[in-house]
Amino acid sequence: MKMQMSRLSSCKALCPLALAVLLLTGCFGEEHGDLKEWMRENSEGLRGKIDPAPEVKTVEPFVYDAFSLLDPFDPAKMVLAKKGSGGGIAPNTNRPKEVLENYDLEKLRMVGVLQQGKVIQALISAPDRNLYRVKVGNYMGQNFGMVVSINETEVKLKEIVEDSGGDWVERETVLSLDEAEQK
Repeated sequence: MKMQMSRLSSCKALCPLALAVLLLTGCFGEEHGDLKEWMRENSEGLRGKIDPAPEVKTVEPFVYDAFSLLDPFDPAKMVLAKKGSGGGIAPNTNRPKEVLENYDLEKLRMVGVLQQGKVIQALISAPDRNLYRVKVGNYMGQNFGMVVSINETEVKLKEIVEDSGGDWVERETVLSLDEAEQK
């Protein structure tokens, strides 16, 4: 009987051990097996399609051929432009400016003339609503315009302007009597 008891006690000791081994084998199954099975089932019959690569277009290269043209930003050209070659014509910037040099010539109006003896003066209306007397030798406008002659219908000016090459050049301008004043 002792033997049966020892077998029974060893059986009692082995049963929990066998049960533990059986339970542990269930835990060591395939990881995420159910997820892998679902993916296998749902991916059957699916075939991916990749679009072909777009056709490569050849681009015609642009040939830059302006090396033979003059460089507008060449420092040597800038120095020549400042010196100018316009025959020595330049405005006198050292003299005091006259009142009518503050206005564009287009905004000034000749409204009449005054004559005292042989001296003729023009009456000029400025945008500030004042009337100014101008005689030969006075300056008007913003382009260094000097009055060279006055008659009953117009004032002739010689302006000094800078051309595109940087030279100072003279041009003649006429300020005519306002048409409303002639009537």
